[in-house]
Amino acid sequence: MNSADDTGAFGDADDELDGETDDLTGFEGDDSLDNDLLEETLRQAAAIMDPVPAQLQQTAVEAYALYSLDTQLAELTFDSLVHGIPVRGAVDSPRMLTFRTDELTVDIEVTAHGLMGQLLPPQGARIEVLSGPQLASPPALTADGMGRFAGDLHVTGPFALRLRTDAEVVMTEWLRA
Repeated sequence: MNSADDTGAFGDADDELDGETDDLTGFEGDDSLDNDLLEETLRQAAAIMDPVPAQLQQTAVEAYALYSLDTQLAELTFDSLVHGIPVRGAVDSPRMLTFRTDELTVDIEVTAHGLMGQLLPPQGARIEVLSGPQLASPPALTADGMGRFAGDLHVTGPFALRLRTDAEVVMTEWLRA
């Protein structure tokens, strides 16, 4: 069993104990593999072993699109959950929200039956209701010439509104329903 040809699993360790060194100089200090190539190799391995889900990638692209120069962020200035006075005996009362930019105010009422709201100054707009990852385009409401909109869209979880008026695109802050 102890033949000269059979070094076994400990052959390399025996060489080190004998004082012989293996030729590892090719791996130490070798600059032939630059950082860009290493990064690309790791990126390809991660794409194969742990790919990004398509829904998550779409959500990331949509979130990055919010940094557009054309989009204004509407600040939440009133939330009935925070600022409202509780009514005794009221069950399932609507949630009132107000968002503002320099030029636009958006009042929204969120109920169990859906959304309704008003734009001030009154104007027509397309209102997209964003909520989590979506495979298709988000559901939308249309504000009439008086700025009024309503729909039976039930929002759950985090949501935001994207308003497209003739003059601008406005995005509200994300809130939990």
